[in-house]
Amino acid sequence: MILWVFVALVVLFVLLPIIGAAISWVVWTAIVGIFLGGLARLIIPGRQNISILATIVCGWIGSLIGGAIGDGVWGWHHHRFATLLIEIGVATVAVLAWSGTHRNRPITVTHHKILDI
Repeated sequence: MILWVFVALVVLFVLLPIIGAAISWVVWTAIVGIFLGGLARLIIPGRQNISILATIVCGWIGSLIGGAIGDGVWGWHHHRFATLLIEIGVATVAVLAWSGTHRNRPITVTHHKILDI
């Protein structure tokens, strides 16, 4: 009986907060990703032929990877502005890569024959 109470307390006070923090982190990076993807599209000159969902995904990728780089270099609470700049840079590279792979390629015709009947 005491073992089950101990297991329940461990789940309640250790595992649930960790799971909640992870879910909160993913949700906030998705929200930040929306804004970072929009900023990345504004930084790149010209038109990008990608969808809104692709922009959000690129921003989310930038937020995750750039945040991990910034946190790894400076730590969690230091230099947040520099980390944000890294996140925007990674999101911009992601938008460039995505739009580069999904460009509409023009159809070129090399030779025409006109038949006279």
